[in-house]
Amino acid sequence: MKGLMRAVLALATPLLLWGCVLTPGKFVSSLTINADRTFVFAYKGQVIAVDPSAAMKGIGEIKPAEGEDAKANAPKPDSSAEADLDAKNRAIAAALMKEAGYRSVVYLGKGKFDIDYVISGSLTHAFLFPFNADAQAIIPFVMVEVRQGGTVRVRAPGFASNQSGAMTGMGGGASAAPKFLDGVFTLDTDAEIVSQNNEDGAKIVGARKQIIWRVTPLTRDEPSGVLRLK
Repeated sequence: MKGLMRAVLALATPLLLWGCVLTPGKFVSSLTINADRTFVFAYKGQVIAVDPSAAMKGIGEIKPAEGEDAKANAPKPDSSAEADLDAKNRAIAAALMKEAGYRSVVYLGKGKFDIDYVISGSLTHAFLFPFNADAQAIIPFVMVEVRQGGTVRVRAPGFASNQSGAMTGMGGGASAAPKFLDGVFTLDTDAEIVSQNNEDGAKIVGARKQIIWRVTPLTRDEPSGVLRLK
């Protein structure tokens, strides 16, 4: 998985110079992995786009100034730059809608999107969400790695405040991204659970097991687990 993340970051680093970082807002997400390797992934809720270059320039951001003239001396928003950023976010919405799995993508303004995404398939290779080169947004919320020996490893770096260092050194906007986190991520399976990091453990539901993570800005450890398939 470290190799997969290094490959993602190698692709992401140059794109972040002019691309964006997508981060979860308020959401409900689920990943169903069956022992026969079939899977279903769903994400419904908010996604926030953070433009690292805009954040570094302070576009749309009011910073406190010192002294009693703080209000008068505060930097004024750059309306033309904000309009460009708004147009860019609308283009991101259009790019995402071209990808299989997106039932709807609605841009709500101010970098916020409402997304309904569901995809299914077979785990013959790694799975990442989101990953869209057209939208120049490839920092994943959820990663599934197919490993030797019939196991898969699930990680959700986007669903934690530290984001596993994925955002480290990538600009001021990325470091602020976790403040929007407010959601629930459920891993549902009938496979053997080799390991997982939820202190509440797995809940048995009939012949299946569910691990439910509640994520907030205080969630430091990314949801993760390893399953053994047939």
